Amino acid sequence: MDVSVVIPVCNEVENLPRLYERLIAALATTGRHFELLFVDDGSRDGSTELLRRLAETDRRVHVLVLRRNFGQTAAMHAGLQNAAGDYVVTIDADLQNDPADIPAMLDKLDEGCDLVHGWRKDRHDRWLDRKLPSLIANRLISWTTRFPIHDLGCTLKAMRREIAQELELYGEMHRFIPILAHARGARCHEMVVSHHPRQFGQTKYGISRTLRVLLDLVTVKYLLDYFASPMKLFGRFALVALAAAGLSLVATIAMRTAWQIDMTGNPMLLAAVLFTVVSGQFFGLGLLGEVSARIYFAQPGRRSYAVRERWNGSEQEDAIAAPRRRAA
Repeated sequence: MDVSVVIPVCNEVENLPRLYERLIAALATTGRHFELLFVDDGSRDGSTELLRRLAETDRRVHVLVLRRNFGQTAAMHAGLQNAAGDYVVTIDADLQNDPADIPAMLDKLDEGCDLVHGWRKDRHDRWLDRKLPSLIANRLISWTTRFPIHDLGCTLKAMRREIAQELELYGEMHRFIPILAHARGARCHEMVVSHHPRQFGQTKYGISRTLRVLLDLVTVKYLLDYFASPMKLFGRFALVALAAAGLSLVATIAMRTAWQIDMTGNPMLLAAVLFTVVSGQFFGLGLLGEVSARIYFAQPGRRSYAVRERWNGSEQEDAIAAPRRRAA
């Protein structure tokens, strides 16, 4: 299998026939073997039955039906983990992404990129509750993570399967796929893609999601900078609190010796005690984080690194020798 297209679906019965036709037409031009992997995320409008009929008539269509609505990130993760293609493409089911952009993204992967993510430069959405919050969030995320990007909200992406299967997605983390992949050493490329206004159905996005995305940004920042060594973060806070406790204690003693101020009623003494307790708590959080990180990486398959290629190794030799053995 050359290409797997992962499509999360939630109540898109009117869009699915048109999306299926456009995907087939776009992928047929590439000359690659492909599969369409629809992930039904608790649809209640007839999308499930329509997908079942598509799967029965076209063997290239595969359907995962989730037990309930788990959200787009969970549906995306399920699709990525079950994709069989060497390249994996993700696309929304609302027809706002254009399947005609997929061949160009696959060509970029052929040129050596690990992940190609779309940029809806000419976006056809409402300004106040869609485009403006997205613009602010993208600027903030790019500045916080030091990853230059214009459009994190675009679902249209193409990536190598090994990159897709390394991703651990939860919450609203599907938006941060390029950043998470880049942190693992993936070569990412942003490409301008087409965007169309929604014709059928209701949007699942709104300004209420902005807060959740910003909270997930805190998680992503922590994962990028401190996940492998949490003490570097909590230890700094602990040292700052300990220094504040020391200064408060010195101030208390100075006020007692210079101005005969009673220590028992001095708020600076209480501040010294408070900062000492806070310092101990931050040190404790750091130690718990370190233990959690060690437990995480001790699990089979968990690694703090990613291998791009292996030279002069058994895997490469087997890959070269296997076609020769079959020919013989």
